[in-house]
Amino acid sequence: MDKEKVRTSIEEIGVIPALRMFSAEDARFAADAVAGAGIPIVEVTMTVPGALEVIADLVRHNSNFIVGAGTIFDLDTARRCLDAGASFLTSTGLDLGVVEFAVAKGVVVLPGALTPSEVMAAWKAGADFVKIFPCSQVGGPAYIKALKAPFRHVPLIAAGGVNQQTAVDFIRAGAVALGIGKDLIPQDAITRRQSHRIQELAYRYLTMVRTARGVQAGQEA
Repeated sequence: MDKEKVRTSIEEIGVIPALRMFSAEDARFAADAVAGAGIPIVEVTMTVPGALEVIADLVRHNSNFIVGAGTIFDLDTARRCLDAGASFLTSTGLDLGVVEFAVAKGVVVLPGALTPSEVMAAWKAGADFVKIFPCSQVGGPAYIKALKAPFRHVPLIAAGGVNQQTAVDFIRAGAVALGIGKDLIPQDAITRRQSHRIQELAYRYLTMVRTARGVQAGQEA
């Protein structure tokens, strides 16, 4: 998928569901559920059994679905994810080799970072977004706000502990998008195949993002 379309979609939708399932079937079910709620984006983590096959399957069956690969620890895995059809690459920490590889391939990359030094290094390497992880454990929205002061031009994604109580605050603090796992896709909803429950949560998060952005616009006017 076109790099600019992927980047624009992430910015506009503002929610990236992270699939950390115990089976490939569970991951496919979760992806279908969030897509049905208006979030045609998922991050398939490499912890999912058969993750590469899941990525390839999702891409093959829906060309408009933006499927990314997450929890990438090395360059070889990054290569295999792109071969499977991933439209973006993301990691929990900063690996400049993976960032430079994605830039060279013309693929959106969202490296994980935590400190100001890591944010600066990721952005200088050509990252499209910088994913601050784990956000909640180091100050939550207040930490995002603190980073945005010197890094106003860097699009930050809040991930790690984002939930219904903090989602709006993260966006208001300056996050361009939210990476959400179990608080959007509860394991028991997967086990019970409750797609309606996952979709209701997806609607809530989408509404929170829009509401928070509306508040921002009103404050800036």
